Amino acid sequence: MTTSTIAAIATSHGQSSISVIRISGPQAYTIALTISQKEKLDPRVAHLSSLYDTTGELIDQAIMIYFAAPKSFTGEDIVEFQCHGGMIVAEAILAATLAHGAVLAEPGEFTKRAFLNGKIDLTKAEATARIIEAKSLDAAKILARQLKGELKDFVDESREMLLRLIAYSEVMIDYAEEDLPEDILHSMLSQIDDLEKKLENILLSSRRRRGLIDGFRVSIVGKPNVGKSSLLNALLSYERAIVSDIAGTTRDTIEEQIRIGTHVIRFVDTAGIREANDTIEQIGIERSLKSIDESDIIIALFDGSNNFDDQDGQILSILEQHREKHIIVAINKDDLEQKLDTLKFEGYDPIRISSKRGFVNLTDRLGQTLESIGGSDDLMLISARQIDAVERAATALHEAVQPLRRGELEFFSYHINDTLGAISSISKPYESEEILDKMFGEFCLGK
Repeated sequence: MTTSTIAAIATSHGQSSISVIRISGPQAYTIALTISQKEKLDPRVAHLSSLYDTTGELIDQAIMIYFAAPKSFTGEDIVEFQCHGGMIVAEAILAATLAHGAVLAEPGEFTKRAFLNGKIDLTKAEATARIIEAKSLDAAKILARQLKGELKDFVDESREMLLRLIAYSEVMIDYAEEDLPEDILHSMLSQIDDLEKKLENILLSSRRRRGLIDGFRVSIVGKPNVGKSSLLNALLSYERAIVSDIAGTTRDTIEEQIRIGTHVIRFVDTAGIREANDTIEQIGIERSLKSIDESDIIIALFDGSNNFDDQDGQILSILEQHREKHIIVAINKDDLEQKLDTLKFEGYDPIRISSKRGFVNLTDRLGQTLESIGGSDDLMLISARQIDAVERAATALHEAVQPLRRGELEFFSYHINDTLGAISSISKPYESEEILDKMFGEFCLGK
C-alpha cells in the first residue's frame, strides 16, 4: 500500500486554454483544502476556487474536482485542478502542492497505482498509454475497445477453459488405472484446437496491422532515376529529397511523416537498387533492403518510358520475396511514350502515374490499402509484451497435444500450466516490482 501523495501536471507542455494538475494519495484532500483555503470539498462536484501559494498570495482561479477513494482512477483520493493554460500558472500550482507535502510523480505512476489498487488490469493500462500516441482513427477505436475490456474478456475466457482442462486432467490422474474416455479426450482436444486457432489468428492479425498503433512504414523502391525522390517531394509538397538525372543521387534512406486520410504514415525514400561499385552507394542499397524488410507497405516504381531491364527484374524479384506485405506497383512517367512491358507485373494490378499529371490515383490506392488493413474487428494485441505472451501461450498449448493423446497427463498438465501462466500475464503478470517499474516508466508524466 502506497503512503505518499503524488502530484504532476497532466496536460502537455506549451500554451493552451486549460492546464490540469493532478494529485493522488492519502494527503490529496488535505493539500487541496490548504491551497484553496476551503473547509470542505464535495466529491465529484466542480468547485470554482482561488488557489494560493505558501505565502498566501493568489496564484489563479481554477476549477477543483475531488474524487474520493475508492471511486477514483487510482483508487486513492484524487484532486484535479483545472487552471488557466500555460506552464507558469500550472507549475506554480504544482509547486504549492509539493510545498504542502506531495512528491513529484514518476512517469506512469498514476496508472501504476490504479493497477496495484485493482482499478485496472495491464491491458487497460497499456491501452491508456498508447491511445495518447494513436497514429490513426482505427488505432484509437482499437485502443478504446481494449480500454473497455475486450482483451481482458478474451484472457478471462481462455483462463477458464484452461483451468477446466487442468481439472479434467487431475481427475483422470486420480483414476490412472482406467482409460481416458473417448468423449472427454475428444472434448479436450477440440477445446485446445479452438484456442490454438484463436491465438494464431490474433498473432497474424496483430502483426499485419501493427502500423495502426505505431504508424505505417511505407517504402518507395525502384532502380535509380525512376522518380522515387520526385514522388516523395510531391507527396510532401516541398523539396525534401534531391532530384537529379545522375544515377545514385540518393545514397541513404530519407524518412518523412505525413497524413493520408485518418492515418499517419512514415514514407521512406530508398536509394536506387542496382549493382554498385561505390562503397557509399552499396551501404545505401543495403539500408534500402533493410527498410523494405521493416515496411508495412511497399510502393514499387518502374519507368514506363524505358524497356524492362535487369535492374527492373531485380526489383520484381525483391517484391516476390515480400508477397506477404501490401505492395503497390506504379508505372511512372506516364506522360512519355510507353515502352515498358506491363505483362511482367501480372498479379500486381499496376497503376500509371507521372509528375506532370499528378499522383492522385497513387494516393487513392494507398488510402484504400490503409483502410483495408484497418477495417477489421479482429482482436488485436497492442504491445510487444502482449505478443510475446500470446506466442508463449501458443507454443505451450501446442506442446500439450501429444502428451494428451498418449495419455501422459502429468506432462499435459505441465504444458497447460505454462499456457495458463503466459495467457494470464497479459492482464495480471506475475513479474517483479522492478519489471512493473520499467513498464510504467515508459508512460508520460501525469498518467
